[in-house]
Amino acid sequence: MSATKITVETIISANTKKVWDYYNKPEHITKWNFAVDDWHCPKADNDLRVGGKLRSRMEAKDGSFGFDFEGVYSEVKPQTKIAYGLADGRQVAIQFADLGGKTKMTIVFDAENENPVEMQKGGWQAILDNFRKYTEAN
Repeated sequence: MSATKITVETIISANTKKVWDYYNKPEHITKWNFAVDDWHCPKADNDLRVGGKLRSRMEAKDGSFGFDFEGVYSEVKPQTKIAYGLADGRQVAIQFADLGGKTKMTIVFDAENENPVEMQKGGWQAILDNFRKYTEAN
């Protein structure tokens, strides 16, 4: 049985190199990797190579809830594509498309079975929108 695929995307007013760097460098990941303002990302590590791990911690600022996010890279094409697998077997693929001074990011991921698809899509889109805002403002 194949997993439901969810797609989120945005266009960022920044060149692909900046978008790539801000998306992948831990010092930037901690600034944008959360969906709402009462959450934060206190730590992130990223070994951006095939077989390397992406790790981040997302938690409510009041300490009431949090979780670790971890993936293992299966594909890394600088400034073009990243793919990784999550511990539960779901897959994530991220495309970076150069639009001449702007960058289109498209994320396709396998849905999990605990939450409604629209909730998952909304959460991932909110994080991507937060990334766009952070990247354009810095």
